Amino acid sequence: MSITKRTLLCACAVSALSTAALAQSITIATVNNGDMIRMQGLTDEFTAQHPDIEVNWVTLEENILRQNVTVDIATQGGQYDVMTIGTYEVPIWANQDWLLPLEFSEEYDVDDLIGPIRDGLSVDGTLYAAPFYGESSMVMYRRDLMEAAGLEMPDAPTWDFIAEAARAMTDKENEVYGICLRGKAGWGENAAFITATANSFGARWFDENWVPQFDTEPWKNTLDFYVNLMNEAGPPGASSNGFNENLALFQTGKCGMWIDATVAASFVTNPDESTVADQVGFALAPDNGLGKRGNWLWAWSLAIPAGSDNAEAATTFVEWATSRQYAELVAENEGWANVPPGTRTSLYENPNYQEAAPFAQMTLDSILSADPKNPTVDPVPYTGVQFVAIPEFQAIGTAVGQQFSAALAGTMSVDDALAAAQDLTTREMTRGGYIK
Repeated sequence: MSITKRTLLCACAVSALSTAALAQSITIATVNNGDMIRMQGLTDEFTAQHPDIEVNWVTLEENILRQNVTVDIATQGGQYDVMTIGTYEVPIWANQDWLLPLEFSEEYDVDDLIGPIRDGLSVDGTLYAAPFYGESSMVMYRRDLMEAAGLEMPDAPTWDFIAEAARAMTDKENEVYGICLRGKAGWGENAAFITATANSFGARWFDENWVPQFDTEPWKNTLDFYVNLMNEAGPPGASSNGFNENLALFQTGKCGMWIDATVAASFVTNPDESTVADQVGFALAPDNGLGKRGNWLWAWSLAIPAGSDNAEAATTFVEWATSRQYAELVAENEGWANVPPGTRTSLYENPNYQEAAPFAQMTLDSILSADPKNPTVDPVPYTGVQFVAIPEFQAIGTAVGQQFSAALAGTMSVDDALAAAQDLTTREMTRGGYIK
């Protein structure tokens, strides 16, 4: 072998070793929702642009994800470089200095992020998480079943209409249920849905002195309404159903109505995934005439824990996954209707998206109508629509959700569930120093 050739081969080997040494590996913890699964499928597009960054995924069911990332960041475990978290965790964790502030290129255009979504992920004007998708909640329904029941869905229905329609559409012998709602226990599962519903019934978690309110008439009305409606018009085993389970039921034609996250709209109208795609209509979340609708505000977002050893690579990934360019990549591969919704004003100004997504305006209207600073009919000392933005809520909300799930399953009465919720919440709030 000539000296020149040997020298060239050695130089290439040294270069390869140098590249390998410079490569960074990031681990991303995320939820097993459809949009996140799609993001994982497009990872090769990211690594093609950034061959020096290796991406590893940890994909978990929603309740388990919340537990794992909370334990990891609180104990500085360092398992993850990017965490999928939401509008509940971000301000609390940022104030604990557990998250890194995000700084992106000018091209990213932070000002394009929808105001309420951006505000929920910021502290003192600094962004601590980038929204992958934003959501409120709304009614998704079968137009064919509504017509067969002799009813017409209003754009802004009341809970009384929802109950009437659900019972009219129910055909249990043919496994068609008038309504599917979250029943799986968890502060982000059934407690989120029922809390948002309770707001529209005039209920609240705490009065202005942080005294729990589960022993009040509005909460009794809320839980009675929910349990009775689900027993009469809901599917069997509803106390085990969360977002993904109800999505599957709706897509297979077993639900007349489903009130849940606006992000589900692209899945239930996708003919490749939904047997009822051509029959789906949309309406705002219901109200009771008290000035509050039963819709929430949330953003599944990507954040970087302060203990990450690969913060630069993690930031590069977060910017890519939440950029306008990522939306265009999804549109190119999956169609505009499947672009992650609810994060950027420019998406809702895009005529391609407006044409492809019949649910676009309803989604935007739902997001903009949610008011985390004034979530209830009567004044409260907290912010958050479907959650209470205090550190203790994650544990309390899950425990209360377990009581509600038991009431739905019939293993305890509504009165007993509310009494247990009152007792456990009072105990934890006293322990936390909120009440004496």
